[in-house]
Amino acid sequence: MQQKEKKAKIPRQPMPEQDPKVRARNFLEVPLGYTPELAVKEAERCLQCKKPSCVAGCPVSVDIPGFIRHIREGDFTGAIRNLWSKNSLPAVCGRVCPQEIQCEGVCILGKKEDPVAIGNLERFAADHERTHGSGALPPKAAPTGKKVAVVGSGPSGLTVAGDLIVKGHEVTVLEAFHKPGGVLVYGIPEFRLPKEIVAQEVHFLERLGVRVECNAVIGRTVTIDELFEEGYDAVYIGVGAGLPKFLNIPGENLVGVLSANEYLTRANLMKAYLFPEVDTPIPRAKDVIVLGGGNVAMDAARTAMRLGADRVRIVYRRSKTELPARAAEVHHAEEEGIEFFFLTNPTRYLGNDKGRLVGMECLKMALGEPDASGRRRPIPIEGSEFNLECDLAIVAVGSGANPLLTRSTPDMALNKWGYIVADPETGKTTKRGVWAGGDIVTGAATVILAMGAGRKAADSIHKYLTWGW
Repeated sequence: MQQKEKKAKIPRQPMPEQDPKVRARNFLEVPLGYTPELAVKEAERCLQCKKPSCVAGCPVSVDIPGFIRHIREGDFTGAIRNLWSKNSLPAVCGRVCPQEIQCEGVCILGKKEDPVAIGNLERFAADHERTHGSGALPPKAAPTGKKVAVVGSGPSGLTVAGDLIVKGHEVTVLEAFHKPGGVLVYGIPEFRLPKEIVAQEVHFLERLGVRVECNAVIGRTVTIDELFEEGYDAVYIGVGAGLPKFLNIPGENLVGVLSANEYLTRANLMKAYLFPEVDTPIPRAKDVIVLGGGNVAMDAARTAMRLGADRVRIVYRRSKTELPARAAEVHHAEEEGIEFFFLTNPTRYLGNDKGRLVGMECLKMALGEPDASGRRRPIPIEGSEFNLECDLAIVAVGSGANPLLTRSTPDMALNKWGYIVADPETGKTTKRGVWAGGDIVTGAATVILAMGAGRKAADSIHKYLTWGW
């Protein structure tokens, strides 16, 4: 008991960050990372529970007390090897996973004190290995002679590739874009997840033997059936949900209204933020409004500020309590000067005689009873119309399933929203030899949930390749 009380008295070690006034105008990573001394001190807070609830809270079942114990003992190599046994992308997860509602959210220490900073420690272990590690790879099983095609190189696809390559199977990842990483490179900004980190995680898989082929648009250049004809024994589909949604209100075709998907892809994957070194066009506005309240909305708003906007506002139809974005991202946005207009819903965009956006008409909202999402439903307040000026509106209200691949695979069942029907425990689709997981099955969700789906699918694919369907 005394030992537990002693650990509880150690305060949670905050991770150093860039000053908000400085970082709001640059694309460098916001958190600066733990030093070894900070990491060891934070690791000492872990109670090393006999029945760790944090493991149950992790979608990929990382041995959290195990890797933290290694850090506490100064064995940073042991920590990363422990992580690799369950997680192929620890440097990514340590940065973008919602630990506050998963592993850290159920940390026993968090009942009376701040929970252990599990995400920060995971990031530290991965970063230390990248900069100081030996480069040694985890062991691989003997070759099985089986070939697996992984369609999409986002978090679920990379997880499947990493799991199956160490089991001895031959794995090829097929990516439609010119760089691998999926949403990790086109959706998440540099200041939250540096592209170098993603590239090094992919390179780690390539060193293990994974083959990555870019500019491969499955459903257009080749179909799923043709992949089997080419000799693949199994196919995993992890193409995400990249079809942007709009509000379908008047004025949507005005110049200055675009999706967060396009805006962030131009800024991130196509590196528009490096102009003039990289000459990728992107709208640069002075008065920006972002519609939505999720992580994508925060990313778009903070990117707009860094691209030179004088004012950036987030318009959200519910209250701050209902914001789906991570608390840390909302906090960072507020620190950087992003303004929030809650209980506000746009009804139409306003344009000038040249067809350019100059503002939007909005309605004030009130909160009613909870809807299917569990959040209180917004209800319009009659007669509360008002206008907001802006010269750029970025729509970040979600995304749907891109039909390009599924249209070319008519014998694979889809649900009414166009997402692939797959067993939630195995990832099996209705088409023999084909698995799917991540956002193309669930709709837009988190990186770690996509990875959890990939882990289950990889286990199922391995059993199929060993014993059959």
